[in-house]
Amino acid sequence: MTEQRNIGRCYCGACSISTTADPLTVLYCHCSDCRRWTGAALPAFVAFTTGDVAVTPDVPSARYESGAVRQNCPDCGSPLTAAFPYLPDQIYVPVGVLNNPDRYPPQLHCHVASKPKWLHIEDDLARETASGRDTLNEAFDD
Repeated sequence: MTEQRNIGRCYCGACSISTTADPLTVLYCHCSDCRRWTGAALPAFVAFTTGDVAVTPDVPSARYESGAVRQNCPDCGSPLTAAFPYLPDQIYVPVGVLNNPDRYPPQLHCHVASKPKWLHIEDDLARETASGRDTLNEAFDD
């Protein structure tokens, strides 16, 4: 078995996040669901293959109307992981809970059509108007 390495934790420290692999991609998500879940105007996420990430202790998941399955710390409420039905076998960890966020620079903007009008990001990253599901699924096929 490949050794787990700790990559993050919740605000109160009750939950930790570990992985056995490097991320497959890192992205910004401008959708209103992710903004509300993280409380950030522009949340960023690190994407892994589902089996490569563990939350300790095991935290119950909640399924929302959108079909997203999210985990939050039951003590402090920090967002821990998210999975989406249109991105099979993928799990997304918010960059904000990572121990070393500098290791995970975003490579893509998703749901750009949903961003707040006042938010202006000047970078050279690719931009997807909607979910970017094709681009994200391709990252997992490589």
